[in-house]
Amino acid sequence: MNAADLTSYVPVYALHMLNERLQILVSAEQRRRLEREASHRGVSVGSLIREAIDAQVGAVAVSDRERALDEIRAMRVSATVTPEEINRMVEQERDAALSRGLDR
Repeated sequence: MNAADLTSYVPVYALHMLNERLQILVSAEQRRRLEREASHRGVSVGSLIREAIDAQVGAVAVSDRERALDEIRAMRVSATVTPEEINRMVEQERDAALSRGLDR
């Protein structure tokens, strides 16, 4: 993949955890326009807003994406982890984090 392949890059937020909440106030007309455009594109209003933010203030640089791709390609994995194992590990980490939060 080269830089030309990345020019049609579409952010895919479902591939990583979104963990920052932002609350904004918009007019009724702005909301109607957002909902209309999101419906037209078949995406959520939140996804449309994230896309607009990336377009306006910049997304991850192409060079950073290419470097990450090179690093992934260079990885040598000797064992695979099943989806069930991943889910178990995530649950364990979540439980540990909750325990730490409750113990404070």
